[in-house]
Amino acid sequence: MTTDGASGPATVAALAVDGGASKTDVLALAADGSVLAWARGAGSNHQFSGLEEAMEVIGATVAVVRRSAGIGDATVATGLFCLAGVDLPVDEQRVGDAVAGRGWSTDAVVRNDTFAVWRAGSTRAWGVGVVCGSGLNCVGVGPDGTTVRFPSLAELSGDFAAGGSWLGMRTLGLALRANDGRGRPTVLTDLVPAHFGLGSPEVVLESVYEGTLPYHRLFELAQVCLDAAAAGDAEARRAVAYLADEVVAMAGAAVDRLGVGDRDVEVVVGGGVFETSHPEFADRVEAGLRRHAPDLVLRRLESPPVVGAGLLALDALGSGPAAWDRLRADVAGRGPVSVGSTEEPPT
Repeated sequence: MTTDGASGPATVAALAVDGGASKTDVLALAADGSVLAWARGAGSNHQFSGLEEAMEVIGATVAVVRRSAGIGDATVATGLFCLAGVDLPVDEQRVGDAVAGRGWSTDAVVRNDTFAVWRAGSTRAWGVGVVCGSGLNCVGVGPDGTTVRFPSLAELSGDFAAGGSWLGMRTLGLALRANDGRGRPTVLTDLVPAHFGLGSPEVVLESVYEGTLPYHRLFELAQVCLDAAAAGDAEARRAVAYLADEVVAMAGAAVDRLGVGDRDVEVVVGGGVFETSHPEFADRVEAGLRRHAPDLVLRRLESPPVVGAGLLALDALGSGPAAWDRLRADVAGRGPVSVGSTEEPPT
């Protein structure tokens, strides 16, 4: 634990939470940006697990952080919760009420987890953040604090290519169409069944239909498609390009709506699709976005998103650049304790 020298243990000024579909990270922070504890639990997207279970996961992770930081039941003034699935005002109300009701902090601010991605990769207090992982989402914050968001509810909200989940489904479709004559030839015909150890695209389809292959595993095919595109397969490249253009449509709209196209706006990009070996995806996104903002700065997310939640918490505390730097350095120099782990927390 970081201390304040002779004055003893540092005071926990804020809890910062990044809750996604696959994991939940919680930091206990001092006002100077020191990380006093960091824990990681399971996913906490209420749209997948239900609100009560999501709150239980967050609560269990907060409890580990409290124990690691040595604060027990002491009151923490500020809580900044960046949570997946907080897409509409009704989500903000329901999730916000649930978080406030748990009493993890005196003041609790609930935001979509895209804010964490943006703030983690940004060098300033305004800009655009894009997440393209299993889903696709975007947020923009203007120099005057104006916020731009999107519902990001897949086709229901007009998202024609909703991230890696869409790309995975499209990959199976391309394999099926090539095999039955509706589509052009593609190596995906062989790669898709091989990924699951099955005999043909039709067997993959039947396995999903019968429930022997979980539906969510189709999302794994996004990487299969990206690898095929990198190897030059024309059908895979077309699918990846379509997704890249959807990223441009969303992030470009954010730039336009904020009115910052004539400035060196930072666009932070994160998520598994941007980590692909297919360089044309990010190149196509950047080229498309430069039609909206010729001087933009594209930044790849290099820090865990919980850093962004922590920076937003420090912003709420009024802490400045020195605290931001200390937070980044502390996170880079340590790792989280897993919920349920018997290991000693790092100090």
